Amino acid sequence: MKQRKIPLRKCTGCQEMKNKKELVRIVRSNEGEISIDFTGKMAGRGAYICPNKECLEKAKKSKGLERSFKAAVPESVYEKILEELNKINE
Repeated sequence: MKQRKIPLRKCTGCQEMKNKKELVRIVRSNEGEISIDFTGKMAGRGAYICPNKECLEKAKKSKGLERSFKAAVPESVYEKILEELNKINE
């Protein structure tokens, strides 16, 4: 039986390639709204991040999300993402 290929994505915080299912997808819609995509199927440009606070802070410091989305990311979006990550880790 043929073994299936595991999709890998790079975390915008720590820059490590990881299994797509281990990461959290953050998506920017065509209207410019940024949100967390739990299904992995929302329309828009996606960026991936590890589900921990450290990687989010690294992405914020290195402007990883801004590079991925090719747009400015407001501070309120980072706070919203942090709240959602805290809910996931509880």
